[in-house]
Amino acid sequence: MAKATPDKNKDKIPGLTPNALTVLEKRYLKRDLSGKPLEGPVDMFRRVADTIAAADKFLDNKADVKGLSDEFYKIMTSFEFLPNSPTLMNAGRELGQLSACFVLPVGDSMEEIFESVKHTALIHKSGGGTGFSFSRLRPAQDVVMSTTGISSGPLSFMRVFDVATETIKQGGTRRGANMGILRVDHPDVMNFIMCKADQKHLNNFNISVGLTEDFMQAVEEDRDYTLINPRNGEPCGALNARKVFNRIVKQAWENGEPGIIFLDRLNRDNPTPLVGEIESTNPCGEQPLLPYESCNLGSINLGKMVKNGDVDWERLKEVVILAVHFLDNVIEVNKYPLPQIDEMTRSNRKIGLGVMGWADMLILLGIPYCSDKAIKLGEKVMKFINDEGHSASRELAAKRGSFPNFKGSIYDRPGKGAIRNATVTTIAPTGTISIIANASSGVEPLFAVSFVRNVMDNTKMIEVNPLFEEVAKERGFYSAELMEKIAEHGTLHDIVEIPADVRDVFVTAHDITPEYHIKMQSAFQKYTDNAVSKTVNFPNDASIEDVEKVYRLAYQSGCKGVTIYRDGSRDEQVLSTGKKEEKEAPAAVADDKQVYKRERPKALKGWTYQMQTGCGPLYVTVNEDKSGLFELFTTMGKAGGCAASQAEAMGRLVSLAWRSGVQARQVIKQLMGISCHCPSGFGENKVTSCADAVAKAIQAHMAASGLDTGLQKQAPERGACPECGGTVEHEGGCAVCRSCGYSECA
Repeated sequence: MAKATPDKNKDKIPGLTPNALTVLEKRYLKRDLSGKPLEGPVDMFRRVADTIAAADKFLDNKADVKGLSDEFYKIMTSFEFLPNSPTLMNAGRELGQLSACFVLPVGDSMEEIFESVKHTALIHKSGGGTGFSFSRLRPAQDVVMSTTGISSGPLSFMRVFDVATETIKQGGTRRGANMGILRVDHPDVMNFIMCKADQKHLNNFNISVGLTEDFMQAVEEDRDYTLINPRNGEPCGALNARKVFNRIVKQAWENGEPGIIFLDRLNRDNPTPLVGEIESTNPCGEQPLLPYESCNLGSINLGKMVKNGDVDWERLKEVVILAVHFLDNVIEVNKYPLPQIDEMTRSNRKIGLGVMGWADMLILLGIPYCSDKAIKLGEKVMKFINDEGHSASRELAAKRGSFPNFKGSIYDRPGKGAIRNATVTTIAPTGTISIIANASSGVEPLFAVSFVRNVMDNTKMIEVNPLFEEVAKERGFYSAELMEKIAEHGTLHDIVEIPADVRDVFVTAHDITPEYHIKMQSAFQKYTDNAVSKTVNFPNDASIEDVEKVYRLAYQSGCKGVTIYRDGSRDEQVLSTGKKEEKEAPAAVADDKQVYKRERPKALKGWTYQMQTGCGPLYVTVNEDKSGLFELFTTMGKAGGCAASQAEAMGRLVSLAWRSGVQARQVIKQLMGISCHCPSGFGENKVTSCADAVAKAIQAHMAASGLDTGLQKQAPERGACPECGGTVEHEGGCAVCRSCGYSECA
């Protein structure tokens, strides 16, 4: 007899929104082979709580496992704390892989490289993300003694990892994601900086340049620094540090990558220096790890830690203690994808307790995000969590013992004493779990106060931040029309119907200066063992100097790395600023219900525009006759396939429309903004589909000809979610869809 599908409304969890329920059903709940859920949210949280609490029985036969499970269940279903997604998905299930992030070594031999590729596939299959340093690989054109040939260099092997990642689908729940790091003193560093310039390669990688203290000092002094051949450790040239730094900044300004990681800072805080050197981080950069280490992450919802207009320090302490206990137990029950990872993870027992709902806490306290008061509170809150987290880890060590690699660690000093976990705190991106908790993500500001969400049958709904909706209704300025207006604007900044004090508190990512983004990151980094994942948002008109300033500020203020995102960060096509009205094309003539189109002359003049799409380059040719626009042809950079055939179909239909009297503005209006799963570019220059590319090519042609289409400039596109078509937002060093929970980062 088939097992009955659970009633998702039975024992409904208070505070679980319809959007959160959709995400849980799609990504987290156990399902049968036909895709029907075999459990509801209550069952899932109970499954996770029981599995993690059971670890106490392994360590103490007298442990009250049932009581502990109830406590774990309570902090999860009250959304005070949630573990990382793999724990929610896999605890108590056959796979049993509970860690979010891993780092694998990449050695300088063919055997070592492809062993890492195999291990990457196994980790991605289990639902984890991977980080690599490619700094040990000899540079391109270097000698290979075994074959008397020459090396193809790190970038060629990065593409192998990228293709392997593309192939692994991770069971339809989590996509593979990678971090690729190269030291700034590697001879191939300039090629690495530019490796994602055209966005056609390495799309499963985030990339960061590993900067050293020596390099940063050389930047300040505008002098050369030494390149080192990793094959033999010998100097092999020099580059001007400021020129390299400027190239990093310029490339980040152009398309958001590479990020930067301060390697010496990671190793300054490496808790087990005798075990090994930290060379890489997980995909979002917040978790530095030794080769074969994994880390279990979880986040406290600070929005739930406000009581009577103040921080509820007592409850926050209670949740910290439970969360540390929870994450340490995860290490015990985890099923690791590789024996090397099992051994290294258990030897160091790193956990990463972080936060989400920081913006919510500030709103509830009436504190603007971009204020010195918010910065000071951020430091105070994170210091409290870090101190109480370390205290909880020491209490566990008194009962269970220190992590095995304690001897020689940074804690193995007079006055320090035993501790259970080599690291305790990390600020990770919380894209999907913050949707479940209906909280703001990580330490990011709100990404929007009101936004459009796609639901079934392409119906669009206006989603409003619940805190803002409550304030708007209390103060009497709430209306459906206003919420729609906010969704269109994306910010409250210039909406005069909203009181100024409300606008000050409900700021969004693009209302905040880049300097305050860095100040907030630095505030939390000051009291975080590992690192802080955060995106510094820039407006489209930010200059290269603005980005450089933030990179320098990140270094000066103690951050361990930085990721930036500038709206519209692609080279813009130069268009004519003159405007003249688009001429009416000759109307089609109707006779006996037949529509006659203009005949094609033998020769036409035309212009061809190259548009970069997610399917590759698309060449759009616009031809004119003496009456105006006449026909349109498309050619894909790679012939054949569905995209090429659809592009050709669009060309034929557009040509028919123009020859039948339809104006260009109407064609643009119909095609502009259509989204597919594979957008290209950023901001105003983002091409969301081949149809959108055709529309933008026509618009560019009209502008270059001095013709005004009469269409209003659209707000910058942020890309369509490949699963639901919703808006994808950049936050926490990752891209997340708030509608369905899709994330580009594992």
